[in-house]
Amino acid sequence: MDFKNVAVSNLEGAIRGMRNPLESWKRSDSYFGIANLDGGVSEDELIDIIDIWTTKDLKEKDISFEHYDNNWEDAWDERLHWCISNGILYDTPNASLMAILGPNDLKLAQSLVLAGTEHHKFMRQIFVSVDITAPLYWWKEFDTYKVGTTANSTSTMHKLSSVPITKEMFSFDEDWDLTFNMLQGSIIKGCEDLRKKYVETNDKRYWRALVQILPSAWLQTRTVTMNYANLRNMYFQRRNHKLVEWREDFCNWVETLPYAKELIVLENNNEN
Repeated sequence: MDFKNVAVSNLEGAIRGMRNPLESWKRSDSYFGIANLDGGVSEDELIDIIDIWTTKDLKEKDISFEHYDNNWEDAWDERLHWCISNGILYDTPNASLMAILGPNDLKLAQSLVLAGTEHHKFMRQIFVSVDITAPLYWWKEFDTYKVGTTANSTSTMHKLSSVPITKEMFSFDEDWDLTFNMLQGSIIKGCEDLRKKYVETNDKRYWRALVQILPSAWLQTRTVTMNYANLRNMYFQRRNHKLVEWREDFCNWVETLPYAKELIVLENNNEN
């Protein structure tokens, strides 16, 4: 599987909405903004942003680090690494969308996440867009998730005959015996022969036969939009799934998203 063009957005709106019920916006201590309009944000520039956030923005809000747990102000190296890992939501050649969650906001967010789905509605407002390339047998399972997800796929029906069919277009395991590898080759050759016949003759019977025998290992790319609540649900439902694509591809990718460990995959300390 492949995940490209990942973009996370609206974390600022989600955190603001999270504080609406108690009107506690003054306690919000996160940094949101756009950095370095001339190119991708560098580590030095990110250090400057964190400096401004910790020394200026928070003081203007009359928020003191003295009230934070784990010596937040003193743990500079740890905090810097954490901010670098999570702080860039979306990086382009022209701008970097930044979101650095403060301890106050993070503590409230995590308490709501652990309280259950009816309490962490703010997670539905953190949006993710990504291009996923995966075999059809995985997409059939992904399609069970309809609420809060949208996908636009490349068209198998329209583009199947436009280019030669090769092994790279399928998700076949490489560690099988010679007999199975020969079978893979026969499947690919059979598909390509049908494609050629259709191109040569324009006889739709060949195209129909190709569509009918196309293996579920065929790789398809879809642009998918989801939210952090969807992803949390998928992660815990699929992390022990027998399909390696769920366990080692999708769930591992989820863990790389900004604040995934703090929000999406967060569990109670007493949970196993």
